[in-house]
Amino acid sequence: MEVDNETLVTEFILVGIFHHPEAQTAFFCLLLIVYLVTLMGNGLIIVLIMADPLLHTPMYFFLNNLSFLDICYSSSSVPQVLARSFAKKPTISLNSCLAQGYVSIFLGITECLLLAVMAYDRFAAICNPLCYSLIMSGKVCIQLAAFSWVSAFLLTVIRQLVQPKHFCGHVINHFSCELQAVLELACSDTSFSELVNLVTALLVLVAPFIFIIVTYVLIGQAVLHIRSAQGRNKALSTCSSHLAVVSIFYGTAMFMYMRPQSKSFSDKDKLISMFYGFITPVLNPLIYSLRNKDVQGALKRTIRRTVLH
Repeated sequence: MEVDNETLVTEFILVGIFHHPEAQTAFFCLLLIVYLVTLMGNGLIIVLIMADPLLHTPMYFFLNNLSFLDICYSSSSVPQVLARSFAKKPTISLNSCLAQGYVSIFLGITECLLLAVMAYDRFAAICNPLCYSLIMSGKVCIQLAAFSWVSAFLLTVIRQLVQPKHFCGHVINHFSCELQAVLELACSDTSFSELVNLVTALLVLVAPFIFIIVTYVLIGQAVLHIRSAQGRNKALSTCSSHLAVVSIFYGTAMFMYMRPQSKSFSDKDKLISMFYGFITPVLNPLIYSLRNKDVQGALKRTIRRTVLH
């Protein structure tokens, strides 16, 4: 009888803010604005980095990867949330839901690893400036970026192989197919899959986060030895932008994935998951461009060339 119940679940109902109809319009408008700014901001950074030769450096190579990643990350869930914002019964098929969840996990793991690689790039630039071009050669940059994407893909495949395939419930208390929320509906014992998820979280959240902290401690020591105030300010400017992104993304992600799995997904959990799913992708271009003179200069040069032509 249990098997029959499992096979009946072919689609899920995404609750979102269905229980708060008075907030649906405001939520839709806010999320639409966030998504459009995400696309335009990250898209602009990609165009500037590709078009301006002065930005063809390791730092901006990785920032280019991050911007592309954020566009994909946001697009993996936000359009679906917008499309179902006013639906009387916001449903999604089982296969589509699982696919969306694993794509989000893949992109989230990639961002974790990529942020750690960007910290290493800053470490090499500030602590070993004379050898920087050798340490972060074009070949090494490509290898590090490929390592982030390929490792994330392999870890996602491993997670997919051990996750439950049958579900007894069909109501997901979330805006999108967050795997943490989906797993609450599993019929079978999820202890092994939870263990794998915890090990994965240790590998892609805790280990990179510790690496970033250690890296910035060493960077801080190196900055103290920089004699010129201009040099210190430039080093701190590029590092502070990266640290701001790391704090928001890692902080909220670790809160969600490093705790014991509960049997209920609260409104607070949904709000926190919005930070690494919806908010971080829109903050990245703002943080990296508003305080970055190189990006501002590239924008002015690109506009000037466009006007002249």
